[in-house]
This record gives sequence, C-alpha cells and structure tokens, in this order.
Amino acid sequence: MSEKLPISALLQKRRSQIQAQWLEQLATASSSKSGVVAREDVRRQADDFLKVFNQAVDSGHVADLNGAAWADVRHFLEELSRQRVLAGFAADETAAFIFSLKRPLFDALRQESLSDPQRFAEDAWGVTMLLDQLGLYTVKTAQRAREEVINRQQQELLELSTPVVKLWDGILALPMIGTLDSARTQIVMESLLQKIVDTESQIAILDITGVPTVDTLVAQHLLKTVTALRLMGAECIISGVRPQIAQTIVHLGVDLQGVTTKASLADALALAMKRIGFAVTRQ
Repeated sequence: MSEKLPISALLQKRRSQIQAQWLEQLATASSSKSGVVAREDVRRQADDFLKVFNQAVDSGHVADLNGAAWADVRHFLEELSRQRVLAGFAADETAAFIFSLKRPLFDALRQESLSDPQRFAEDAWGVTMLLDQLGLYTVKTAQRAREEVINRQQQELLELSTPVVKLWDGILALPMIGTLDSARTQIVMESLLQKIVDTESQIAILDITGVPTVDTLVAQHLLKTVTALRLMGAECIISGVRPQIAQTIVHLGVDLQGVTTKASLADALALAMKRIGFAVTRQ
C-alpha cells in the first residue's frame, strides 16, 4: 500500500457520520469491569485520533507505520494505552479503541462504492490491513505500559517493605518482613547506607523477626549488608534470631563469626545504646 487510501477523502466527506457511529461503538468499548473512561474524554480522544490518522493517511506512506509520517499516530496510541492501563483496562480492551473504527469506515466505504463491488473489496481490505496493524501496535504498547506499571509498583512495594527507622541518635533499625532476595537486598543496602550517611549513625540493627526462613542465600545477603555497613564505618547488629533460625544457620554451616546477633529487637537496642555510651535505668 504505497498510494493514498480512500480513507483520506472519505474522512473529509463523511467525517461527522463516521465519528458519530464510532462514538456509539466506543460507548461500550470504553468501559469494562475494571476501568471506565468518561464520555467527554472518549469524544476528545476520538476527535484527536481522527486528526492525526487522517494526516498520516494523507501523506501516502501507508506501508511504513514506523515512518515519520505516522509518528503522531504512534505517540497518540502510546499515550492512550498508558492512560487506559492506569484506568484498569486490559490490552485487548484498549485495542478495541482502534478495532471499533472498522465498522464505521466499512459502512462509509460501502455507501461510496455501491456501484463498484470490486473497488469496495479492495478498499475494505486496505482499511482492514491498516487498522489491524494499528490495533496490534496498541496491544503491544498497552502490554509494555502494564509491565512498566507492575515494575514500578513492585519497586514501590520493595521500598515500602524496607523502612529505615531512627531509634535513637546514632542508632538505626531496619525491620525486614518477608523473603529476602537479591533485588530486595540491594534496596536494603542502598536505603540503609544512605540513611547512615544522612544521620551520621554508628550502629544499624537488622531485625529479621519477620523473615520466615533463612537459607544459605538469605544468610549471604545478610552478610553482604553487614560488610557494606562496616565499610561505611558503622556497626551492624542482627536481631530476631529465633531458635529455629539459629539451628538452620548452624546446620547450613554459615559463618556469622564477628557478627553480633540478638534474639529480639529490644535486646539489640539495649546493646546498641550501651555501645554508644547510654544506659537505660528504671526510675
């Protein structure tokens, strides 16, 4: 398809008819169990798309949707996909924005080609090929946008699940809950090391009370964090070492020599305060 499609002339002649029929189609395609788009937003999106779509088709470069002539269309579909993913739409529901334009265009083509079935068949096939490509591009961009949202949410959850708490002047604590993997260990180290610098703390307490199991990999992650803290000139105390975890560490043969451990966060805090010269007494 190197020549102009009849869509350009068709949109100029029957745009109001096509847009009105398309909006009827979009009324059902723009709402799902998980997402809804306001009617006014749908009308604006349809109007904006027809403008950039008509400009691209009018350029005559229909065969190359990756070309400069289709840049505005691609940008529009990427932004539409992002908005609909954030609104809760699935990729196929987002692509329905494009696919629902088929029926209005086919009806307009049929009205223009009543006396020439061969011409209608050729034009309809060209429109089908074009809209299918745009629909597939929309699916891809919607999937990519969903992956970006999921990755960002996972990152935010990791950051929320590793809060660094200032317990006292010079003492930080990081209570860890859930499985400790490589990605989370990296965030733990980055958050803790940055907080050490910001607060000029001397002691950091890693509380693993909420860590369900400790295997060789988890122990290695803990040792990496301890080593990083020592390189920053801070001391590390691991608290929350329950009897079953202590037995597991011994069974695995993990060497925690030189690492101070305590059974509870309270014991670790008492030791940390003693190390920096404070004593807690009952009044």
